Amino acid sequence: MAAVARNLLVPWRFVRLSRFGQAAAVPVLKFHTTASPMMGATVEQFNQAKSQLATLKSDPGNQVKLQIYALFKQSTEGPCTTPKPGMLDFVNKAKWDVWKSLGSISQEDARQQYCDLIGSLVTSEGGSEPVAAQAAGSGPTFKELVVTTEDNITTIMLNRPTKKNAITTEMYNEIVAALDQAAKDSSVLTVITGAGDFYCSGNDLTNFTKIPEGGIEELAKKSGDLLRNYIKAYIDFPKPLVAVVNGPAVGVSVTVMALFDLVYATDRATFHTPFSKLGQSPEGCSSYTFPKIMGASKASEMLLFNKKLTAAQACDQGLVTEVFPDASFQTEVWSRLKAYAQLPPNSLALSKQLIRAAERERLYAVNDAEVERLVERWLSDECMAAIMGFFQGKSKL
Repeated sequence: MAAVARNLLVPWRFVRLSRFGQAAAVPVLKFHTTASPMMGATVEQFNQAKSQLATLKSDPGNQVKLQIYALFKQSTEGPCTTPKPGMLDFVNKAKWDVWKSLGSISQEDARQQYCDLIGSLVTSEGGSEPVAAQAAGSGPTFKELVVTTEDNITTIMLNRPTKKNAITTEMYNEIVAALDQAAKDSSVLTVITGAGDFYCSGNDLTNFTKIPEGGIEELAKKSGDLLRNYIKAYIDFPKPLVAVVNGPAVGVSVTVMALFDLVYATDRATFHTPFSKLGQSPEGCSSYTFPKIMGASKASEMLLFNKKLTAAQACDQGLVTEVFPDASFQTEVWSRLKAYAQLPPNSLALSKQLIRAAERERLYAVNDAEVERLVERWLSDECMAAIMGFFQGKSKL
């Protein structure tokens, strides 16, 4: 079954050649689609179809595999604009012919046809109903994130630019769900970044104003459980995880960076963990990872005394992997990530697991201890007074 899945995922490698060295004739295949002319499958449905493709037990044949390839390319890149391969480049010419035959159909419609085709193959093997039909009500939906998969990279974008991408309770749950989905999809790398000028301004402090029936104690307990699960999602993430820090980062968005495999930052970014100003304490395993990375005194400057680092300082201290000029940041970073995403995925994932294995139990224990202390802090008069002072200060602006 694994071999069949590999064949399906790279169908252009298995085009049958005739005994004269020419590619076998590949007719343009037409597949029924239930989408209206104005609608196509969503990105989530498309990603689910890619996952279901790997579950097929039977080889559908070269013609179908070429059509899968063409619909995938049309879905992710649009109509074929690449030069036609030479007549003697039989395999690439067969691929080009099928992709070119799709003409100018939109990426949305190509996604729908891709989903319909994979769904029909799954159904013919006795599996569940076609992907496009079942995906509408399945899988996570995101209100404050934009989650996309392209070029073997799943991108999770925090999408509250007018609020500097501050993390609400709902966003915590969405990010955990997005990481869980990315862990299982076919991508090689996962990226977290922010929409707009900010990467993330940390916790949305209005989270502390939504008091449940059980009072402050219940709010603190639920918030602690949520934070513990949130940090655990980073600790357990099985693939390479990259932070693309497009602007200032604050609080929990900074502390978890030590759990990423790469942190790329624009030179406009800053890194700030103002916990003591708010009567709180470190989280994200930073009480362990920051001293280990940057030394005890530098970590204390950040975690105890609220020092804000520039991108260059954060890089010098080991929190950031590399800093790029803001004008070329997106171009340089994404060009590099697309190249990394071509590396063998199993090799990357297994190597990461070896690196993380020695620390995992330690990180779990640190996470538990930090959350326990934070729950105490949230219930303290000191913390409540600091948060009230924050809101009073904002009201005077």
